[in-house]
Amino acid sequence: MPPALLIRDVTPRRRPARRRGPAPPWNSTLRWSFVSALAILAGTALPATLQAQVRLTQEEALKLAFPEADAFQRRTAFLDEEQWAELTTLLGEAPERAVVTHYVATKDGTPVGVAYFDAHRVRTLNEVLLIAVDTAGRIRTVEVVSFAEPPEYEAPGGWLELFRGLDWEADLGMKGEVPNLTGATLTTRAVKEAVRRALALHRVLAPLEGGGP
Repeated sequence: MPPALLIRDVTPRRRPARRRGPAPPWNSTLRWSFVSALAILAGTALPATLQAQVRLTQEEALKLAFPEADAFQRRTAFLDEEQWAELTTLLGEAPERAVVTHYVATKDGTPVGVAYFDAHRVRTLNEVLLIAVDTAGRIRTVEVVSFAEPPEYEAPGGWLELFRGLDWEADLGMKGEVPNLTGATLTTRAVKEAVRRALALHRVLAPLEGGGP
């Protein structure tokens, strides 16, 4: 029997930077997205109305992204003003949150990559993706963790594989390196924007530099 997966919490004790710009609308759709993401990140049970939407648990998603890893460090980063400004420049808009939770995968104490969970709206309902980045800053995998839209709008695994190996310099626009899904423009846009956010966060946070939190 394989050893139990180890997830450690490494959270620096700093106050979060003050949000710049208007806060995002806190409507019911975003609220469920937030609840779903928090539950997945915390490894807790989701409400019954959301359980049918979940494809993978937190542990399953992390292990699928990094099967060779023997531990995951849960880290919480608080964006300072410089990082906030850099992210705003990279993404063309202000981040929704100043607090970023991510997971550093390690094998025998050596980092093998970082995983980010991104919760967002597709059409009118929500999706949570795990986006794994390798030590060279390239996409390792994109996995659907939960999807509340009708199944026909979910991105197929073969299309998600096209993101493998792409880095921040890749063109992830609607006419970029990854072709759009036929008949699923909103799904295409949602996934590409989530991947861009993860790559931008990875670039700004540089979580593997220095090997510590």
